[in-house]
Amino acid sequence: MTATSAALLRLQHALDAPYAEGISLGNWRWVVRQRMAGVRDSLVAEGEHWSDGWLAARGGAILRERNALLTRLAAMGPAVLESPEVDRIRADLKRLLVDISHHVQRLHDLAYDEVELELGGSE
Repeated sequence: MTATSAALLRLQHALDAPYAEGISLGNWRWVVRQRMAGVRDSLVAEGEHWSDGWLAARGGAILRERNALLTRLAAMGPAVLESPEVDRIRADLKRLLVDISHHVQRLHDLAYDEVELELGGSE
């Protein structure tokens, strides 16, 4: 399991906690905020290493997507701590988790294509 996948799983568990364990709302908010920081750190740690010709464009698109996801994550931080609409925040964060998971899959696809290019592919 990658660091990003583990961070996403921890955030998913934190989002489900009030309904599964009955913890207080204040504690839930704080734990979710901490788990969001872990996801943010994982996204930031991805790096920027696609300089090969045909991978550079896809790498740039993934970088822009990552930056957009980081912006969304940062915008949701204050809402987690302050918004009275907890169910809406949970739904928004769950959607963000899905989007980040898709981003991670595209990142893995790009890494696979990079290795395939180096090894010569199946042709």
